[in-house]
Amino acid sequence: MALPKVAGAIALPLRSRRAMDGAMISETAYAKINLALHVRRRREDGYHELETLFAFVDAGDQLTATPAEADRLTTHGEFAAKIDDPFGNIVAKALTALPRGKGWAVDLEKRLPVAAGLGGGSADAGAVFRMVERAHGLPDDWHDRAARLGADVPACVLSRPCIGTGTGTDLAEVAQNDLEGCPVLLVNPRLAVPTGPVFKAWDQRDRGPMPTGTLRDIALAGRNDLEAPAIAICPVIADVLAALRATAPFLARMSGSGATCFALYESQEALSLAAASIAAKYPAWWQLSGKLR
Repeated sequence: MALPKVAGAIALPLRSRRAMDGAMISETAYAKINLALHVRRRREDGYHELETLFAFVDAGDQLTATPAEADRLTTHGEFAAKIDDPFGNIVAKALTALPRGKGWAVDLEKRLPVAAGLGGGSADAGAVFRMVERAHGLPDDWHDRAARLGADVPACVLSRPCIGTGTGTDLAEVAQNDLEGCPVLLVNPRLAVPTGPVFKAWDQRDRGPMPTGTLRDIALAGRNDLEAPAIAICPVIADVLAALRATAPFLARMSGSGATCFALYESQEALSLAAASIAAKYPAWWQLSGKLR
């Protein structure tokens, strides 16, 4: 059973609903990566026309919610201090975007770096949508409400592989997810890279459409058009990519607008060796090991 399809979106699976009275709901805000990101043109409204292949890692921020008289948000974790205004951030906006009846006390453990190309805030908002769906169900226009919060939010609500077009909010299924369970290593040099300047530095050259096929086909034949402008702004990204490629993955690429890069491996053993090698050589870098969903 699924929620009704929304124009331009794929349906969100409907899980068993249960009342939240006296109960706690937990969700993982799965880290988003762009296996491919093709920038086709700059639109008249200032946004960019994109074709991107979203995928998600089986780890990320952790959110819990319990009933409360009024909404409140508590943040902690390694990267909580990077959230400038926890009460005006995207989690708080997601809470106000959806009907829920009584208030929620939300606890956010911020495990993902901020401004890192992992959709961390969008993933948090997506987790809120899934918690509301479990407790109360979502309104039919959930996709539009999610899109108003950010271009990555609808995909992060789904948190499964999909193709995004337009500004990234128009979603379609992938022909075949042949990378489910694939070992993935994320590495970030602990430098924030704001999205706006990277898009502004894009050379406006259309390098062609995203290929078709299975998840693996598109990932291998695709590219990230924001890699070069991001490296120009944050040169250490090139060092991260070089370090990952030296560990012999079958694919290494920057995610989103950076600075996080990812590497995909054929085996868990290869991933473990790569993670240990990079940790030994670059102990200051952040890294996360997981599997693709």
